[in-house]
Amino acid sequence: MLEQQEQQRNYVLRTVEERGVRLVRLWFTDILGNLKSFAISPAELENALIDGMTFDGSSIEGFSRVQEADVLAIPDPNTFEVLPWADPKGTEARVFCNIHNLDATPFSGDPRQVLRRNLDAAVAKGFSFYVAPDIEYFYFAPPQPGELPRPLDEGGFFDLTTSDMATSLRKETIRTLETMGIPVEYSFHEDAPSQHEIDLRHTDALSMADSVMTFRLAVKEVAAAHGIHATFMPKPLEGVQGSGMHLHLSLFRGSDNAFYDEADPYNLSATAKSFMAGLLRHAAEITAVTNQTVNSYKRLVPGFEAPVHISWARNNRSGLIRVPVPKKGNPLATRIEYRSPDPAANPYLAFSVLLAAGMKGITEGYELPVEADANLFEMDDAALTKLGIGQLPQSLSDAVNLMERSELVHDALGEHIFEWFLRNKRSEWRGYKTQVTPFEINRYLRSL
Repeated sequence: MLEQQEQQRNYVLRTVEERGVRLVRLWFTDILGNLKSFAISPAELENALIDGMTFDGSSIEGFSRVQEADVLAIPDPNTFEVLPWADPKGTEARVFCNIHNLDATPFSGDPRQVLRRNLDAAVAKGFSFYVAPDIEYFYFAPPQPGELPRPLDEGGFFDLTTSDMATSLRKETIRTLETMGIPVEYSFHEDAPSQHEIDLRHTDALSMADSVMTFRLAVKEVAAAHGIHATFMPKPLEGVQGSGMHLHLSLFRGSDNAFYDEADPYNLSATAKSFMAGLLRHAAEITAVTNQTVNSYKRLVPGFEAPVHISWARNNRSGLIRVPVPKKGNPLATRIEYRSPDPAANPYLAFSVLLAAGMKGITEGYELPVEADANLFEMDDAALTKLGIGQLPQSLSDAVNLMERSELVHDALGEHIFEWFLRNKRSEWRGYKTQVTPFEINRYLRSL
């Protein structure tokens, strides 16, 4: 293990020299998933790879208090990549960091360390966790103060016409991602005007969380270079569907897919069914993490393809969990699709609570409810209640209240992030509910 780490460090140092890298950016995220970084020169890189770099954690919201400010960024050499977007001042590279306390213990406010801890707990039970996201987003003309978003086209699902103005942007984005070692499985125009989707090929959850952070920046960098604004806001346009981040999830035991059972009618193992049962039972309390903004809940409404009901089925997109049919019954492709998250989520924290919920179902032996194969959007509340089908939270306030009572989310995130996240989201909700919106002015000003 130590020899492998040394080999990886040597590879990074050699690449920096051979490629003429002028700056190395050390990347990490705050609790909400905003990408943060500071740059070091190549001369500092070897020391950083071995001993880390100290920085002021109190400058990052949610990290440290002033009296306990300094933390240590230790680069993960496995994540080193040269940045493909041009910089006239010289080539730059990036590397993701794990944040530690100065005594070298993991820093409890670092989302990447939180995911590592949850993954280690799964490994201790014999499982590795894999994720493949379908990420939706919008391209708009550069936003102007007071203006509504201006789509670039009126295209729809899979359109490949002159109305799909952003095809070249998608192609360039894919080339950028693959240059950085992030393979893409599909890309296409989504249903709403100027909405697009790129699906990443599955990999282990930690690598995928890093890839999602890189993806969001790459999409924005490529768009900005062409004078276009890309956004991962969940619901930027009224009356059309919002942007989701559907997550394809699976557990492996070594090289074997733990979700696959040839003898089962759905090819789902007992492990898969218990994992799904865990997700369903704890879905409401983890939603504040998978859908963390006020705007997220403008997407989670009936009629716009986003899930509202806590249910599962094989090919029913009105439910929370879908079980895709693998091509040619491929055991390695057996997976479940969790459909409520949106691309504004912090992927490290979202993957953590999903894994914790699924693993809880496995360790406690949860029973999977019956499949809900009807169109749930067409059923009234009485019928849903009779079937025992609940709903996801309908607002950020509801979601935060459910999260606050969740022992599972508390344990998955740890005390530091759990408490800070709740305070931040309550503050966001207070700021939102005091706004007087154009809807209210138009509806009430003249009539009341």
